[in-house]
Amino acid sequence: METKSLPREAVLIVNVHSRRGEALFNDAKALLERAGMRLIAAHAVKEPDRLQGMVRQAVGQGAPMVIVGGGDGSLSGTVDELVGKDCVFGVLPLGTANSFARTLGIPLDLEGAVAVIAGGQRRRIDLGMIGHDYFVNAASLGLSPMIGDTVPHRLKRYLGRVGYLFWAVKCSVGFRAFRLVLDDGSGERRMWSTEVRILNGPYHGGVELSDQADVDTGEIVIQAVVGRSHARLAWDWYAKFFKLRDKDAHTEEFRGKSFRVETVPPQRISIDGEVLAKTPATVKIAAGAVDVAVP
Repeated sequence: METKSLPREAVLIVNVHSRRGEALFNDAKALLERAGMRLIAAHAVKEPDRLQGMVRQAVGQGAPMVIVGGGDGSLSGTVDELVGKDCVFGVLPLGTANSFARTLGIPLDLEGAVAVIAGGQRRRIDLGMIGHDYFVNAASLGLSPMIGDTVPHRLKRYLGRVGYLFWAVKCSVGFRAFRLVLDDGSGERRMWSTEVRILNGPYHGGVELSDQADVDTGEIVIQAVVGRSHARLAWDWYAKFFKLRDKDAHTEEFRGKSFRVETVPPQRISIDGEVLAKTPATVKIAAGAVDVAVP
């Protein structure tokens, strides 16, 4: 793990469409300046589709740090622009689950996150990849993409993870298990599954799902909830949420640098909360891809 000091100049880009972004943009700007950061520019972005272009522009103009405020989807959708660049990724967790911030140990309150950006360290971390798309934390297939693709924005915005829970119950009606085939280049594994998590860090949906995944291991972790039972999937989330002793009883984990993932029937893939791909797909690790600000 490589760590060094952080730059004192940055561009701030906040997705005000995220759960807390609009309310906290001005506070974030004031807190950063009060902490001694010089903001080259500060943008409150109302159209999420513009985030990646704005980050690309900031990096291209030589910003030593780009601070992105939003949920996991906003962070995952912009991190591609920092891969291979001498620019630090600053994280303001303003979303619902904030799994990436949890993985990095960044406080979920605004003051704590600003303190990390202003006084933490620079750490080089891995990213996950699906095809040519980088992601910061986790991807999934099965029931989760169905929830993420259809959950009403107001429900997510005002009820947070509780809103996801209500919508998960609704989506589970009619959902069916699928056949999963994993190939790591040395052999295939076949099984029935109701959900597959592709993990660059331990958290997904704000819940710690794996003891093996982390952002500096040089490996991707695939965790499959095995079998065809909806009740088993529900129990798996419950057991992991409350960290019960048998929390891993219904999952199998596979670690490696690259996997070919196929399903029957084909499944959509949610990448840090945004449905952006589908099976079959190649997933792999991009070791030491970006620098981030950490405690």
